[in-house]
Amino acid sequence: MSVLPAPERVLPTLNADGSRRRIRPKLFRGRFHSARRICALLLLATFIVLPFFRLNHKPLILLDLPRREFTLFGRTFLPTEGVLLMLLLLTIFVAVIWITALVGRAWCGWACPQTVYLEFVFRPIERLIEGDRAAQLKLDAKGVTLRRIVKWLVFAVLSVFVGNVFLAYFVGTDALIHWMTRPPSQHPAAFLVMGVTASLVFFDFAYFREQMCTVICPYARLQSVLLDKRSLIIGYDTKRGEPRHKGKPKPDFGDCIDCSACVVACPTGIDIREGLQLECVACAQCVDACDSVMQRIHKPLGLIRYGSQESFEEPCAKLNLLRPRVLIYPALLLVLLGALLFLGGHRTRADVTVLRGIGAPFVEQPDGISNQIRIKVENHEATEQSFAIELLDAPGAQLIAPENPLAVAARGQRSTSVFVVLPAARFSSGTRAVRFKVTSAAGFSVEVPYKLLGPDHR
Repeated sequence: MSVLPAPERVLPTLNADGSRRRIRPKLFRGRFHSARRICALLLLATFIVLPFFRLNHKPLILLDLPRREFTLFGRTFLPTEGVLLMLLLLTIFVAVIWITALVGRAWCGWACPQTVYLEFVFRPIERLIEGDRAAQLKLDAKGVTLRRIVKWLVFAVLSVFVGNVFLAYFVGTDALIHWMTRPPSQHPAAFLVMGVTASLVFFDFAYFREQMCTVICPYARLQSVLLDKRSLIIGYDTKRGEPRHKGKPKPDFGDCIDCSACVVACPTGIDIREGLQLECVACAQCVDACDSVMQRIHKPLGLIRYGSQESFEEPCAKLNLLRPRVLIYPALLLVLLGALLFLGGHRTRADVTVLRGIGAPFVEQPDGISNQIRIKVENHEATEQSFAIELLDAPGAQLIAPENPLAVAARGQRSTSVFVVLPAARFSSGTRAVRFKVTSAAGFSVEVPYKLLGPDHR
């Protein structure tokens, strides 16, 4: 079966025949590149040192998946705290929507780990070893060369480093240092996780690259929903730039001299002059490229610039980022943050649940009516606690508990069955209201109401 070639390129990373088009962007150093480099260095430093910081004797961030515990800024969330986790996820989701509505895909171009590592770690090393864009294109034509092998070896070492730092967020720095100083045979599972992570990092930054943004990441597809005509984007001033021409500035022509500097600078391979595209990550490399050309031909800067779609379409329109949606989102964000802080601040040291026992609701015995009750205690403290169980509002009752006080491991839970024997005369209409009081030496105390069941002599 013959395949009909596409009349034009379908994706910027594909040629018309469907083969991979490798993007080798040319670096233009400008004001935005300098600002992004400072931002990237701060983010890289934060990513590396964050697992080593402690707050309340806990890591700032620790995602302990085997134990299903998530520590964020010194506060540990347990899997049973679904409301807090839901509020946290909703807060992050609303914050992403707000930032996108306000400044477009600034996250992608300035703070996303994919962009930060690719543009400010791996590509600078690649340029150092292989040379500039022209030299890299020549190496692409030659295939595997010594320089490319050296580059891959350096990338592999960097990938292992990134894999270890990534692992620290899930196991903690103490465990990571212990494993790094021991042979892999003593911790095969952790070594396998690090190896898989390092392999994925190497595959991403050595081969897959911009396809992560243009093909895999769903964030670009959400632009049509999250952006509006007043959102901040990077665009080309068509009214000023058209019609294009080659060479020096000419009368009756626009300022664009069709030099394609913006195209060769783009890390995703698009032509920003064709309008807003989902592949654009708002990195502003095309802005620096175009500004450098405008300086050489003595034209005003900003032919390609940050602006809103409305400001590009209407020359008289001013960039106005304030509008109802960008005010509603932060208001909702404040509500979610307030609820998260309130519920998190009032979180108890333990949770106690009192349930009816399995089997008969009550048993008549010679010395009274026996009720079996299950008491479940969940310890939120970082240390083991002992919880004493008492019965209130039940004079003459006998509390039989196999283990009292009940020892519960740190951030663990235990259930125990207790029996309450109460004379039949103490029941009214087949029930008796009592309270179970559960206390610990750490200052925790709670009273849980409960109804004992018995015979109804009416």
